[in-house]
Amino acid sequence: MHVPSIILIWLRIWISMAQLQQGGPDEKEKTTALKDLLSRIDLDELMKKDEPPLEFPDTLEGFEYAFNEKGQLRHIKTGEPFVFNYREDLHRWNQKRYEALGEIITKYVYELLEEECHLKKVYIPVDAMEGEPRSFIFMSEDAMTNPDKLMVLIHGSGVVRAGQWARRLIINEDLDSGTQIPYIKRAIEENGSPEEHAIYIWDHFISQSAAENVFFVAHSYGGLAFVELMIQREAEVKNKVTAVALTDSVHNVWHQEAGKTIREWMRENCCNWVSSSDPLDTSVESMLPDCPRVSAGTERHELTSWKSYASIFRFFGDAMEAKSSSGKAAPTRRSQRIRYEEL
Repeated sequence: MHVPSIILIWLRIWISMAQLQQGGPDEKEKTTALKDLLSRIDLDELMKKDEPPLEFPDTLEGFEYAFNEKGQLRHIKTGEPFVFNYREDLHRWNQKRYEALGEIITKYVYELLEEECHLKKVYIPVDAMEGEPRSFIFMSEDAMTNPDKLMVLIHGSGVVRAGQWARRLIINEDLDSGTQIPYIKRAIEENGSPEEHAIYIWDHFISQSAAENVFFVAHSYGGLAFVELMIQREAEVKNKVTAVALTDSVHNVWHQEAGKTIREWMRENCCNWVSSSDPLDTSVESMLPDCPRVSAGTERHELTSWKSYASIFRFFGDAMEAKSSSGKAAPTRRSQRIRYEEL
């Protein structure tokens, strides 16, 4: 049977101390000296001799863990919850492994705050000079402008970070119990739908702006919110907006009951860059009688805004030039489509 070296070390020390304690004054001095020596022994250093290197993966996949549809952290192969004592009798190594996983969890929660909750990272202090230490908070886009409500979430001390209540809960229970995300989503819901938010921003900011040319870029559900804005503020939008670029929009003029005049305006002033395997700006057939659809040059939904970036700004430039040219009618989206095909 193999006895760990750390046990042997302590066994020898214990025997020596027992022998010393049986002696006289000289032996007591030796005992005192030995105790002083023991007080200066770095137990962590001794423990390191028998543990593996403290090198851990930097991704959840590397740890072979992932969050399931219920927000629970589970082993990819076995489906089992996280196991702290991955290696028996190596508490320090297991703790370091747990801490490494915790850092990955923190980054994962940050991504959820930005991607699912649509919060933005704001660095503080705002007037920090280069090289000075900074921290950050997460806040919604309308945190400083919403006149109705503001909710502030403050987590406790310890290793938890922004967006978390308790890292242990995230790892051992689920995302709902361990993060602030349910609070954030509930606050967003009670603050109104995205459509209501778009109308509010229009009424209080965009409609009162001095800009003669207003352009919209609306991605995915944002396209649906824009169509709802048109339904509620048709005359104002037509008067203020020069052109609208949609990117893989999920709007539906039939389900949203957009009237004929709205559909006609969208055909002339909007274009939807959709996910497609066709080359960028290739015309894509649509079953909906609203705006033309062209390929964004990618099949990935989340990349459509970026891949069509240059085309969208050309589209805006052409629309503004046509509007400002006296005696020259604004180009229809049909003519724009022809130009795309020529390119």
